[in-house]
Parts: sequence; structure tokens; C-alpha cells
Amino acid sequence: MADTFTLDPAHTAVLSMDCQAGIVSIYTREGKDAFLARAASVLNHARAAGMTIIHIQVGFRSGLPEVSSRNALFNAIKSSEQHQKLFLEPHGTIPDVIAPQDDDIVITKHRISAFAGTDLAMILRANDIDTLVLLGIATSGVVLSTLIEASDADYRLAVIGDCCADLDSALHDCLLQRFFPARGSVLSSEGFIAASLKTDKQS
Repeated sequence: MADTFTLDPAHTAVLSMDCQAGIVSIYTREGKDAFLARAASVLNHARAAGMTIIHIQVGFRSGLPEVSSRNALFNAIKSSEQHQKLFLEPHGTIPDVIAPQDDDIVITKHRISAFAGTDLAMILRANDIDTLVLLGIATSGVVLSTLIEASDADYRLAVIGDCCADLDSALHDCLLQRFFPARGSVLSSEGFIAASLKTDKQS
């Protein structure tokens, strides 16, 4: 599907998800600089092609009133001051190289999926978006959850495989090689850039 994936910039949004400094450092480790460089290249080319850029970040109010004690994953964050620091400055900020620019949209979420409890769906409808290009951390977290919800909502989908990361490398590979391709295209950052450059030449 990667070879046949086409982009209409006016109807395409690139979602950069949970790429906050602390999360990037934990999940990419020694490959952090290379990961950020690839993500920055994708975002810059998408902007140049006229696509909508949306940054999804995790954040909470003081005291985490958004978190239920019934939510095992997020309640673990609520009960740990150390874990909460991951979503506060400086760890919770988006690194400068991929930071939001003037026309970019920033959405703060309190769950795994970029759709859960946010106004993402409304923003996509308001901007007549029918195609989503996903990148972010973790592959088995926000990328998987958002892709499933977007697939059920009938969006055209692509995932930038080398701009995703996960602590479970086997699960990461399984999702990219087996699960995601059944629901959309899996592209490399270079493949996405080639597709966006092809779009520029055709416009």
C-alpha cells in the first residue's frame, strides 16, 4: 500500500503524538536525535506541502482530576509524583526541533487515544480532513489506539513507521508489519517525503 499511497494536502492532517521530551528520551534512548530528525523532516515537508499539522500531548490539571481510580494505567500516574513529572516542564514539553509552529494545532489529551475526551474529531471535520498520517510514541499506545478509532471513523490512514517507537520491539514490529497494514499504509519517513514531493509536482 505504501507504493500507491497518495496525498491530497488540503484534506490531510499529520498527527505528531506524545512526542514530549521525557517520553522521547525514555522510548528512543540512544536513537533520540535520529528519531527527532526524522520526525522534524516529516513535519517540515508536510507544512511545505500545505497539510494540517496537529500535535497531541499528554497533560493534566493540578491534582489530576481527569483521572479515575478505575483506570489502572492513569491511576498509576496519579499516585506517583515521579510519574507526574514526566508531563510537567521541562519533561512534558515538545522538543524544539519538532515544536509547534504558528499555524500548527495543539491538543492536550488525558487518555491513550488522541480522540478520547478531546476536540480532535471536531477539528478534523471543521477542516474537511479525510486522511490522517500518524507518528508518535508509543506504537502500542497512542498510535494503535488512535489508528483503531480513526479506522472505525473511515479515515484514510498512514503510519510513519520509523517515526514511532515502543519499549517492546517485538510488539512494535508486529504492529507495523501485520496489524497496521490491514487498516492503512505504513510508510518510512523518506517514503512519506517522496509522496509529499510528488504531490507538490502534481499541484
